[in-house]
Order: sequence, then C-alpha cells, then structure tokens
Amino acid sequence: MAREADLLLPTHAGPEIGVASTKAFTCQLAVLAALAAHFAVKKGHFSRQEEAEIVDHLLEAPACLNAALDHDDDIASMAHLISPARDVLYLGRGADFPLALEGALKLKEISYIHAEGYASGEMKHGPIALIDEDVPVIVLAPSGPLFEKTVSNMQEVQARGGQVVLISDREGIEQAGEGCMATIEMPKVHPLIAPLVYAVPVQLLAYHVAVAKGTDVDQPRNLAKSVTVE
Repeated sequence: MAREADLLLPTHAGPEIGVASTKAFTCQLAVLAALAAHFAVKKGHFSRQEEAEIVDHLLEAPACLNAALDHDDDIASMAHLISPARDVLYLGRGADFPLALEGALKLKEISYIHAEGYASGEMKHGPIALIDEDVPVIVLAPSGPLFEKTVSNMQEVQARGGQVVLISDREGIEQAGEGCMATIEMPKVHPLIAPLVYAVPVQLLAYHVAVAKGTDVDQPRNLAKSVTVE
C-alpha cells in the first residue's frame, strides 16, 4: 500500500504485534494532529508559533501516556465488574466520542462482549432505553468545557440504575466520581492530546476484561491482522 500511494506519512510505531491494533491507533492520531497543524499553517489559519505550540503538546504525549499506563493495576482490579456483562455502552462528547467508539471496538474484538460507543448528547435518542443495572456504562469525561454536559448525561444513566465507570482526571473524579461503580484517573492534559491519553484506559480495560473472561487476547477468534480478501 505504501508503494502504491502518492504520499506516505509513516507512524514509526514499530511492528504492531496485537491483532487489535493499539499503538498503531495512537500513533495515527498523533500523525493526523501534526498534519492538521501543518495544513492550518499552509492555509493561513495558524502562525508558525501556534504550530510550534501544537508540536510541544504532542511532544508531551509520551510522558502522559506513561502516566496513564501507571494505572494498569487499577484497571485490572475492576475488570471483573465488566466481564459478566452482555452489553456495554461507552459515552463521550466532542473529541471523546471517537474514543468511545475505539473502546467499544476493542472490547468487542478481544472479549466478545457486545459494546457500542455513542456521543453522550445522543444517549436520550436511543441507547438510554437499554440502560439497567446489567449494562455497564463507560464514560470518558476529562475536565474542561464539555465536562458538565457529559456529567449531566452520566447522571441520567445513574438515575436509571446504570452502573458507571468514569474515566477522567483527578479534578473530574473529585467532582463527579461519587456514586460510580468505579473510576479510572488519568493525568490532566491539553485537549489536543487527550484522545491519545484516553485511548490507553479503554484499550487496557478491554485487555483486562478479556483476560478475566479467559479469551485469547493474542489470537482473537475470526480476526485477521491484514486484509486478505476484498
């Protein structure tokens, strides 16, 4: 594919061993962020100084990812709360919505639990009908301008007996963690790199739930690492 393409943007992630791609996902996010910043400069929307600030935030990402990985034991210890579920919902708003999709995809791929990712503002237009005490709801809500609205959706879930796992930074958990089935604390980061950082807990959660269920994480059934048929 690289040889056939007119332009190649390598991720330099090294070989992706996992069938359910993890580091490929985060590296592609970083490359796309850098590309967007470059386009913004070329189109006159960003100054070179603003582009440099974006690059600085991206350079902060590895340390923030390591800080997120420090919570691996915490995530492993609450995986048994999710593993019995037949259905799981993931909610996120704005840039966190695609991370909800990523979390749901990973859970489906390696633990074989049906999961869906939804924009939290759309919850009342369908998935709220599914919520009861047997459907865990994973909420991605870093503190910031969208936090209050996401927490409002989360509280609607709790009012209907839903069991919530809140993924947020310390400030967010202090504000909204009470009443949650579990919380996963992430470092407080710039919104630009939040998707890279918040990919870590949803991917780790899928991994530990799969381990708790005893599925083969390294060889998920029916999955192929590369496209072999059209």
